[in-house]
Amino acid sequence: MSGAREGLRLQKLIADAGIASRRKAEEMIDAGRVSVNGKVVRTQGVRVDPARDKVEVDGRRVEAERKVYYLLHKPDGVVCSAEPHTDDQGRTTVRSLMSGVRERIYPVGRLDYHTRGLLLMTNDGALSDALTHPRSRVERVYHVKFQGILTPEALKLLKEGVVLEDGVKTLPATEAFAIRTTDTNTWVQLGIAQALHRQIRRMGDAIDFPVLKLIRVSIDALGTEGLGEGQFRALTQTEVETLRAHIARTAAARPGRRR
Repeated sequence: MSGAREGLRLQKLIADAGIASRRKAEEMIDAGRVSVNGKVVRTQGVRVDPARDKVEVDGRRVEAERKVYYLLHKPDGVVCSAEPHTDDQGRTTVRSLMSGVRERIYPVGRLDYHTRGLLLMTNDGALSDALTHPRSRVERVYHVKFQGILTPEALKLLKEGVVLEDGVKTLPATEAFAIRTTDTNTWVQLGIAQALHRQIRRMGDAIDFPVLKLIRVSIDALGTEGLGEGQFRALTQTEVETLRAHIARTAAARPGRRR
């Protein structure tokens, strides 16, 4: 087994292999179902080296799962969950739409139940954490239907940053302009480079123009081209590396970071 600060935590390796969630993996360890190099381990937080240590669950070897990356065009009425079929409320999950994918993948961030559009799915926890970090600065572009006719002042607030109900001010939008107006509503193309919880809906509430519909049309350079609702595709290696390069640039540019 690896030293105290080296290797992967045992429960993480089991989760990364697609055998169970981390919580379930911890229960397996408590139950004595996990062994490392032939010895049963009941201690949480033990670190292992997947290249050197032989980890088994119920006598079967645990192998690290290959990392996979998919882009899904999420329909309305589907919940962002890694459950394979339905969630605990019986709602259809995004995972159920991805037939033929054997790895235990999960959504990167969340889209609301009634929000449509692009969603990344992966089993790469490190990339997922980096993309959902508030400082990731990965641009996400949405088509947003606001209730009411947006005033120039309201559109300016969206562009320059909105103070939310908790006092946090959003970053300036990467883009914000009206694309269609009806007698009662306004559609806006809105780009944000921030990952706050339910950010756009909260922005709409803050400017007194509630969001009626929300569609994510792009994530960084990834768009909906060729993907109908409910369809998905694997990312190319170039697309994955582009996302990683963006994250690396953002991390290097953070104030106080050593170079």
